[in-house]
Amino acid sequence: MTPRDVPRVNRALKRAYEERSGAVAALAKAQTRDPFRVLVATILSARTKDEMTAEVVRRLFRIVKHPADLRKLSTATIEKLIFPIGFYRTKAKHLKQLPVVLDDLFGGRVPDKIDDLCRLPGVGRKTANLVRSVAFDKPAICVDVHVHRISNRLGLVATATPHETETALREILPKRYWKTWNRFLVSYGQTVCTPRRPRCDECRIAGCCDRVGVEHGRRRPQS
Repeated sequence: MTPRDVPRVNRALKRAYEERSGAVAALAKAQTRDPFRVLVATILSARTKDEMTAEVVRRLFRIVKHPADLRKLSTATIEKLIFPIGFYRTKAKHLKQLPVVLDDLFGGRVPDKIDDLCRLPGVGRKTANLVRSVAFDKPAICVDVHVHRISNRLGLVATATPHETETALREILPKRYWKTWNRFLVSYGQTVCTPRRPRCDECRIAGCCDRVGVEHGRRRPQS
């Protein structure tokens, strides 16, 4: 794949995303665009499938509507509310710390800058980029394992880490694709371009994929 293929690939990924049955839509609905809810839902979503995240955030947000609500809950209570989400004990500790850090550093408000977001408990660059994009509607490239894997499989980048992929994509992708690239590739990575045994025979973008090309004894010329 070359940068010239990006519009065509993005259209195909968008169609696949829109056809997927509603788990991601349910998560987005649970989040709304409230920065605090987006932040909490994104922290909880790490290493957890969308269906489980959507279920847990709906349950949690019936009780927790503002940062101050987390202050009133014990860590043990938060654990019970978010179980069985992945790494629920660690995430419960981060959520318990969150309102204190927000008050101390940002006057109780969720910041919109990547470096500031990364100062919050449980927030790395992936989460920070996603919060900036979803909650504040600002350009950001969120790179998780799916985006890193598929971008490399396609041959769009040749990078060793998600952070390197983020840097490379900033140079390659037009800004109009920044906010959706993660959303589309995460969905595709969970359903088609999986880590093991990817379903290449079902893939809508196989014609642009370097991995498929190598397996069939060819390689797309790079420009």
